[in-house]
Amino acid sequence: MTPLVAASIGSYLLIGGIVVAALFALLLVALLVNYGAIWFQGYMSGADVSLMSLIGMSFRQVKPRLIVTAKVMGRQAGLNIDREQGMSTARLEAHFLAGGNVMNVLTAIIAAHRAGIDLNFDRAAAVDLAGRDVLDAVRTSVYPKVIDCPASDGRGTTTLTAIARNGVELRIRARVTVRTNLDQLIGGATEETIIARVGEGMISSIGSAETHMHVLEMPDRISQDVLAAGLDSNTAFEIVSIDIADIDVGRNIGAILQSDQAEADTRVARACAERRRAEAIAQQQEMTAKVAENRAMLVLAEADVPSAMAVAFRNGSAQEMRPTAKRPRGPADARWSWTLGRSF
Repeated sequence: MTPLVAASIGSYLLIGGIVVAALFALLLVALLVNYGAIWFQGYMSGADVSLMSLIGMSFRQVKPRLIVTAKVMGRQAGLNIDREQGMSTARLEAHFLAGGNVMNVLTAIIAAHRAGIDLNFDRAAAVDLAGRDVLDAVRTSVYPKVIDCPASDGRGTTTLTAIARNGVELRIRARVTVRTNLDQLIGGATEETIIARVGEGMISSIGSAETHMHVLEMPDRISQDVLAAGLDSNTAFEIVSIDIADIDVGRNIGAILQSDQAEADTRVARACAERRRAEAIAQQQEMTAKVAENRAMLVLAEADVPSAMAVAFRNGSAQEMRPTAKRPRGPADARWSWTLGRSF
């Protein structure tokens, strides 16, 4: 190999090395521009996020800044962000890829941690993926929520209607104070179930009262009966208190029902009387027809008398005719006895 060729090859290698070094420098600059600030933020905060993890997030369609911010929040709040057992970067990425709200979960965990509520990342993530607002659940657990019973349905229905044993209607409205039961948040019933159960309990309590005056005298009896029934079982809430907001006296349903029953009995009696009257009229018409029939038979019997007398005159055997002492029983059985007397 000549010195000239060797010099040419050396120059090409040098140029190639310079190009590779330039490309590497450009790649390093691009990485520093894109991830340098984020990595430096996590590094200074002790978030334990490596630069390679940030680069891998881009390929996995995960927002690096979101994950780093969440880990910084957890670190500053004193949460466990250990890679093995704590809230690691991989677990945060998995929750993000599953469609969860990472920041909402972190905020809920921090709020629960500050309030002394036991809520770890796994349960918070499960609640979030189940479609529940875990942050709102923690807030409701810290600050109980008041719900109206019955709930306004948009049709003006604001009271429950119940009837005591004496038949008097009562219209009642209550306010139920509940707080979230985080242990039963997954799979537990919602507010609608609480409202329905409380309404059913109040109606049952009023229905068991002897008179409506007992309910008006002791409204807290309704609250005690409903609370003692354990209506918050298998629900996502715990009933703190039930307060009777309003009670109004309505109609006397018992009197109305008795009046309706009496009117119905009157109609039945009138129908029975009308039936008996119709039967009596029919019987009367039947007897009238029988009387007319008997009269016709009497007329026929009387019509036979002249012909019999004529026959007797022709035969010359006619004698004095007189009826027997016994009166005939009826026109149909009219028979005349003939006694021979003197001849004409």
